[in-house]
Amino acid sequence: MSTVTVSPLRQRMIEDMNARKLSAGTQRSHIGSCKRFAAFLKQSPDTATAEDIRRFQLHLSETGVSICNRNRIMTGLRFLFRVTLRRLDLAAEIYHIREPQKIPLVMSQDETRRLLAVASSLKVRVLLSLGYGCGLRAGEVVRLKVKHIDSAQKVIRVEQSKGRKDRNVMLSPDTLDLLRQWWKTRRRGFDSTTPVAERWLFPGQRPGKPMTTRQLNRLFHEAANAAGIRKGVTLHALRHSFATHLLERGTDIRIIQALLGHDKLDYVPRRTMSRCG
Repeated sequence: MSTVTVSPLRQRMIEDMNARKLSAGTQRSHIGSCKRFAAFLKQSPDTATAEDIRRFQLHLSETGVSICNRNRIMTGLRFLFRVTLRRLDLAAEIYHIREPQKIPLVMSQDETRRLLAVASSLKVRVLLSLGYGCGLRAGEVVRLKVKHIDSAQKVIRVEQSKGRKDRNVMLSPDTLDLLRQWWKTRRRGFDSTTPVAERWLFPGQRPGKPMTTRQLNRLFHEAANAAGIRKGVTLHALRHSFATHLLERGTDIRIIQALLGHDKLDYVPRRTMSRCG
């Protein structure tokens, strides 16, 4: 049986991230960023100089790395130098690039109706209905458990999502009815030892794990093609469309903000006001 050797530097960085309770995804991203920097240097990052950081940032720009990914990589390096290595002089050499502000594509109400109508199965229809009817992110949809559905109050409780925040989102009678139908047909037996409240609504192929966001994305694009939606919408467009259509119906923007789980009020107007002007 092989064992993976972790360098002292990586181990210390992991300890620093754990102490600050960074999520598993953030930790993987930071470690990956440092591995990429080490591959560029061909030596350990703790030997880096200010010139090495300058060359690496130039390298990312010249190789066509997107602004989003470039900033993500440099965020990981900044943590390494500022926190783990205590090299504030090198951390100061890292800069981020402002991303262009773009209005994302949203679907019309007719397009969302067509999308849900052509869903290939009850499961797909429920998944897409949760994304559009509740404004949930893809990761929030696939990680839903029975305990998160409050049928009495008609809400879904989203626990520790982006920014490690909890929030409640509205649950319409139609979506609740779809969930009840799905629960009756959902495959059983494999999680019979798991308390009902802790069972995934959409179990994945791996035991004890929910379905993946990649699977959900594939199902969305299949439905979009079947519905004849030709513009380049993504699964996240369901969430944008949810906010846009609420605003068009006169819903207070602060309510939309709370449903989306955002602190800043400028998030919704930038994505929706152009549709309502």
